[in-house]
Amino acid sequence: MTDFTSNEPRPHKHGHTKRGTEFLVYFSIIFVVAIPFAFVIWLLEVFQKQTLNLHGPLARAWAEADRITPLIFSA
Repeated sequence: MTDFTSNEPRPHKHGHTKRGTEFLVYFSIIFVVAIPFAFVIWLLEVFQKQTLNLHGPLARAWAEADRITPLIFSA
């Protein structure tokens, strides 16, 4: 039988890594700039596909900011 009383397993954090203030500032700027472009693209797709069953403009802008910001910090 294994004794877990002396060496308790440490909890592991899963998911997002801690993002600093500078990252959040860049993310916020990119997110705000991406909103109008995402809205226009969303409107075009709504008219082309005749459905509202799409990701909204805020979700699209969030995804773009989440994709672009790490690229800035990796360079």
